[in-house]
Amino acid sequence: MLNCSRRALALLVLALALCTAAASAQTTDQPATQNDAALATKLESLTAGFHGKLSLWAHDLATGRTVAIDADQAVPTASVIKLTILYTALEQIRAGKAHFDDRLTLQKDDQVPGSGVLLFFDTPLTLTLKDALTMMIAESDNTATNLVIDHLGIKTIDDQIQALGMKDTWLYKKVYRPATGPMPADQPQFGLGKTTAREMGSLMERFVNCDLGPAPAAGQGAIPTDAIPGDKDLCGAAMHMLKSQFFRNSIPRYLEKLDTTEGESAIANKTGALDHVRNDVGAVFTKHGTIVISEFTHDNEDTSWTPDNEAEVLMAKLAKAIVETWTGQP
Repeated sequence: MLNCSRRALALLVLALALCTAAASAQTTDQPATQNDAALATKLESLTAGFHGKLSLWAHDLATGRTVAIDADQAVPTASVIKLTILYTALEQIRAGKAHFDDRLTLQKDDQVPGSGVLLFFDTPLTLTLKDALTMMIAESDNTATNLVIDHLGIKTIDDQIQALGMKDTWLYKKVYRPATGPMPADQPQFGLGKTTAREMGSLMERFVNCDLGPAPAAGQGAIPTDAIPGDKDLCGAAMHMLKSQFFRNSIPRYLEKLDTTEGESAIANKTGALDHVRNDVGAVFTKHGTIVISEFTHDNEDTSWTPDNEAEVLMAKLAKAIVETWTGQP
């Protein structure tokens, strides 16, 4: 009699556990991730003969499918690290510690070479934090980037990166400026910053899903909430910057269908490039759903600065293969 009672109780517990698991599966907001091994094989075949190294991570937000190639390998960020600066700016604005209309003054000594247009402007010049963020993302403006870094602080940015649980991502210094103070031993290897394809892809997902941190706690002297933009407004502003990306030779190359002179792009992305490095991290918005693609190449033999750079063409082909495979549409 005792054994029968125990057996009945065990069956009841098992039944309740199965019902709970089923209910959880039905109510979850995000599908469980699952690796697409067949797609990984297809992508690896496309990389055959590539004269460089590739790290890739992609996530179909509609189905939970993922694909990865050396996705956890630490890689040089080049200008893709600017995504962490943008995210930190949003969090600082939420906390009332920064504002889109903060005034930044550009001086002659602030101008640095590379991408962007601010190095050509007469100084002194005053612009808003939002202006600088827009130029940092849309034009990858290095001078604007340094203005934002000065305004937020490198430590603030790196603390935010760590708070997100990004263990292999780091902003080391300002653009075209030497590293200062104690530096990790690997800084010379990575230069401006380091990351992984998986971590930077997860950061892009935060912009797509408007997944900001917990709401800042109200404290004494806190700024009234009606003076701070809501999360949707902040994410909308950031996404507009990302969809206005000027450099479109990689992820958008074979995917862009929308005339961006008449409306927003269907792709939000941020690129990064050095002589031996080409990177692109983006979100592709399709009828099927949103697909996040994070691609990093380094140690590239082709150091040319033309649209047909080998790495940029490869990343474009990989992005096209991912989207076509997961949407079933060419």
